Amino acid sequence: MTDIIRGAIDTDVHVEPPSIDALRPYLSGYWLEYLRGARSQLGSVYGPSLPTSARPEAREAGTFPPRTYEALLAQLLDPYEPRAVILNSVSTFLAGQNPYYQAAICRAVNEWLRDELLDKDARLRASICVPLLDPEAAAAEIDRLADDRRFVQVLLPIRSDTPWGNVRWRAIHDACARNNLTLALHAWGGPATTPTWTGYARTYFQDYVANAQLIAPPQVLSLVIEGVFVRHPELRVCLQELGFNWMPSLMWRIDKDWKSLWRETPWVNRRPSEFIAEHFRATIAPTHFPSSATASDVAAIARFLNAENFLLYASDYPHDHGDDGTRLLLDVLGEAGREAVLQGNAEKFYDLQLAPTG
Repeated sequence: MTDIIRGAIDTDVHVEPPSIDALRPYLSGYWLEYLRGARSQLGSVYGPSLPTSARPEAREAGTFPPRTYEALLAQLLDPYEPRAVILNSVSTFLAGQNPYYQAAICRAVNEWLRDELLDKDARLRASICVPLLDPEAAAAEIDRLADDRRFVQVLLPIRSDTPWGNVRWRAIHDACARNNLTLALHAWGGPATTPTWTGYARTYFQDYVANAQLIAPPQVLSLVIEGVFVRHPELRVCLQELGFNWMPSLMWRIDKDWKSLWRETPWVNRRPSEFIAEHFRATIAPTHFPSSATASDVAAIARFLNAENFLLYASDYPHDHGDDGTRLLLDVLGEAGREAVLQGNAEKFYDLQLAPTG
């Protein structure tokens, strides 16, 4: 199990409302009546009995991820004293297939995040939950919350029924750009999306592996090749809980083939890898280095990736990715690279405007 780094800016910490009942103050009478008849619950993409879903200390706490400020304080904020934390609630990813209900639940979760967590600790930031079945409603929710700069990004699952660079999602791209908010692609998927590009997985294991190895690279390809960053030169994208070891090979391959096939996408007016380096960042949880990896192996990947600029620290609390090579990565980056990954990159990428450290 990789140790959580004390005093860092943690860009991926999971929280969830304790139950659907906790959202009732934020729902209209219609949706309260709907819930009485539908018996709806918040979805979970992390099986509670699976080893990867929680670190030992999170299991000892009894519930995970943290569902109250007091639990977050006891499990993460007090023990590790992070400089800042970005909270993610993926509970809305599976919030039914009624687009209007999904929009209502996302709004309610965002209000719960604000009232129960953000208002209680100046170190906390959060991702905006948006309905996945109605891009216009998603854009409206982004615009509604954009003035509250404690919301620093818009949370989307890496799996979608249409690639995220497609024109179908233009309303979300536009809303993120006009409000200077990062677009965060996080592991797992929305309603009825397949865990692989060729259909449904039959096991959680296959689903779990596919997030990073099979789904993430085509989504990066889509955002670059379909011209999202030409349309929005300032748009930023963070890859969360998706690893990053696959990125150097993707950057090489996309440049290689662009030299021959650029005529299909004339708007991609420079090497695609340059768009990736400029607009994307990735969290280091999970790092996904095998135990056999040497310092020279890790240093080579770090060099190709320009890791001291590309990577952001994340504990992915409460999840447990084992001893995945994070310590080795931070060691090979050197003191300046380590500090950039632990704090500087996130502070700049998200424009967090934090008080200076003393």
